[in-house]
Amino acid sequence: MNKNDLRVIKTRNTLYDALLSLMKEKTFEEIKVSDICNQALINRSTFYAHYTDKYELLADCIKNLKKSLTEELEKNNNISNTKEYYLEMIKLFLNHIEKRREEYLSIMINNRNSITMDILYDVIDQDIISHISKDDTLEGQTVPENIIAKFYLGAVVSLGTFWLKDNKKYTKEEIIHYLSILIPDELNSK
Repeated sequence: MNKNDLRVIKTRNTLYDALLSLMKEKTFEEIKVSDICNQALINRSTFYAHYTDKYELLADCIKNLKKSLTEELEKNNNISNTKEYYLEMIKLFLNHIEKRREEYLSIMINNRNSITMDILYDVIDQDIISHISKDDTLEGQTVPENIIAKFYLGAVVSLGTFWLKDNKKYTKEEIIHYLSILIPDELNSK
């Protein structure tokens, strides 16, 4: 099967959307392949022509989300100031959540399983570590890079989850403003 064939892409997107729609109502574990097929209005044989099981479909969905988030965070490469970097990263992450809200709701809120959260953490962690290793203003400082990365990683993901759950309470701009008060201008790394 040619993965670039438009019919293949359309079918996979339909299955993807069906899974995400079902994950709003049920946990992933409760969903059956037959449920996905019924939601997508396709035959089981069509499903199995594309995926071996629902886990492979979920893995593909997560891979697509991870790729999209990685591409979004790569836009944050021309900022040298540590504070500006984190504020821009959080802004890009919130923008990504906003653009793909339904996916994030299904995966992060309704089905908060460790696999999806680990992948999300990994993308952001890699971005933070990459920035820290390039930041020559941090040389000779006192806090190890991995401690800095984990600290900000937890904050970014927690803030994204909070905003996703209740995005009417604060605007992105308000969150960025509050964070600009909280985040120091420079970090002390070891």
